Amino acid sequence: MSRRILSRSLAGLLLLGVALPADAADYGGPSFGYGQAGIGAHENFNQIMPRARPSGGVRIKDVTTIKGVRDNQLVGYGLVIGLQGTGDSLRNSPFTEQSLQAMLDRMGVNVRDAKPRTRNVAAVIVTADLPAFAGIGSRIDVSVSSLGDASSLMGGTLVMTPLYGPDGEIYAVGQGALAVSGFSSEGTSESLTQGTPTTGRIAGGALIEREVPRATVDTPVITMELRNPDYRTAIRVVDAINAYAGRAYGKPVAREQDFRTISLTRPAKLSSTRFLADLGDLMITPDQAARVVIDERTGTVVIGKEVQISTVAVTHGSLTVRITDTPNVSQPAPFSDGQTVVTADTTVNAEQGGGNLAIVQGANLDSVVRGLNRLGLKPTGIIAILQAIKTAGALQAEIVVQ
Repeated sequence: MSRRILSRSLAGLLLLGVALPADAADYGGPSFGYGQAGIGAHENFNQIMPRARPSGGVRIKDVTTIKGVRDNQLVGYGLVIGLQGTGDSLRNSPFTEQSLQAMLDRMGVNVRDAKPRTRNVAAVIVTADLPAFAGIGSRIDVSVSSLGDASSLMGGTLVMTPLYGPDGEIYAVGQGALAVSGFSSEGTSESLTQGTPTTGRIAGGALIEREVPRATVDTPVITMELRNPDYRTAIRVVDAINAYAGRAYGKPVAREQDFRTISLTRPAKLSSTRFLADLGDLMITPDQAARVVIDERTGTVVIGKEVQISTVAVTHGSLTVRITDTPNVSQPAPFSDGQTVVTADTTVNAEQGGGNLAIVQGANLDSVVRGLNRLGLKPTGIIAILQAIKTAGALQAEIVVQ
């Protein structure tokens, strides 16, 4: 009697549309109707609740790429019109004048003998990235940069410009109004410039006219590459994929080839798109090399989490030399034949500060930062200290100077 009641209850739940709990798979396997996935296949679209993702990790698709799926660079030469007197001076930029004449000739306007002196036109280079699998008629963003002596491209419009690939073929055509973030203002004795007013961007400013040969990913073996190659990260990716594949497909599908490349064996009855989508949502914790990145131009220092400093004693003193020239006017006595001259009194002052000796050591990022802050240094001083510690062999990390 109890079995009949249980069977009728389950049947009633199914008739009411209540979904039963899913098994341990993240996004389902053959038991959910994914075995025949693909174009034209009969799929089961029952609601499947994925397992909760662990915190602190990243998705595999955020740290990897598929070999052969890549962007292609495009470049073109064009004209920007409609500027408010901030364009190229045609006398100093003869290529702008030639391009303007050629464009007007194609439109039936003869200006060969007119010698125009307009300042509302600027010659520009247009660049764009053609993404993988982009079809004809899709739009892509373009960047526009001045080629002549134009002072600003603000308010300009790019005239129809063909964009060429490395093979010399036209793959897209760009046109539209520019968005310029910088500005430049100039008066009689002072000028103000913020940002870069000679570059601009057009969102969706180019139409794709030709497709590149599509990368072949619907193959039995798919190659995955890490964005930041690392041996430990590659192993973690392989282990996460195989753990999921064992539940979903019944067998492992990933194998590491080196510290960058991972080989994936696609199940025979599963499309590449669904296969990569399932694997891309898996979570891992990528490993990172101990690295210190230094940008001396801006004074930027980035210290990785795994950076360690052996115990060292550090002192840093700043030497400031100030040279001051004070002009003095020497006038001759009245009714003499002398001349008024300007003389200079030079004062040299040297100051040296700092010089405190401090011990710096750290087995983790927090202790390293606390040790450097204890010295009370500015970014330039921290850069010098880190390079000196590396020379002493106490910095267990790679220094990258930009």
